[in-house]
Amino acid sequence: MLQTSNLTVRFGGHVAVNAVSCAFAPGTLTAIVGPNGAGKTTYFNLISGQIKASAGTVTLDGRELTNLSAPLRTRAGLGRAFQLTNLFPQLSVRENVRMAVQARAGAGMDFFRIWSDRKDLIEQADRILETVALADKAEARAASLPHGDQRKLEVGILMALDPKVYMFDEPTAGMSVDEVPVILNLIRGLKADKSKTILLVEHKMDVVRELSDRIIVLHNGELVADGEPEAVIASPVVQQAYLGINPEEEVAA
Repeated sequence: MLQTSNLTVRFGGHVAVNAVSCAFAPGTLTAIVGPNGAGKTTYFNLISGQIKASAGTVTLDGRELTNLSAPLRTRAGLGRAFQLTNLFPQLSVRENVRMAVQARAGAGMDFFRIWSDRKDLIEQADRILETVALADKAEARAASLPHGDQRKLEVGILMALDPKVYMFDEPTAGMSVDEVPVILNLIRGLKADKSKTILLVEHKMDVVRELSDRIIVLHNGELVADGEPEAVIASPVVQQAYLGINPEEEVAA
């Protein structure tokens, strides 16, 4: 289980995330929603270690991660995909996934020896490329891929790392209508593994409604709602934040 307790970060006098306590269990996909500036990505950054917390803790399976760097948190089991793709642009698609497979296996970084000695790792990388529908582009440079394929490659890299927790920050951002279903299907496939925990920051409420088992809502850096999707989407705080509807005014009318 991933858990944050009173997690807080201040930038000068501004409190961007304010004492957020939440637990995320294996076998669930939790969507984190809120208006722009609500603190969603900042909360992600605190969990994954891109930002140091001003107060509070992050724990995974009872192990405190709060003082660990982002790479050490990745080794501990946190897998993070960003709003902007985070790839090795000059390496091939296959090499990007191979590096993640190699890192997961603890096989060192000797590129030429490891791939001749460990064909099992090559096969694992190629299976992942099949899963994310990039096998036909294995030799292409990552930088040459269209945006949608870069997002698929990033998911493949996360799969190669085999984390306990998958963290997706607006995975469909910047994608065409035709590309979105591919990413959503990949996340559905990950969700089928009930040993994994998935966190999803997403603005598209149709995506949130379809994929999530639970929704938490951040507003002005605070946790203001937490529950099953339909109940949270219908709640006054979400109606007002997303739709500009004030339920009290509706009742008065």
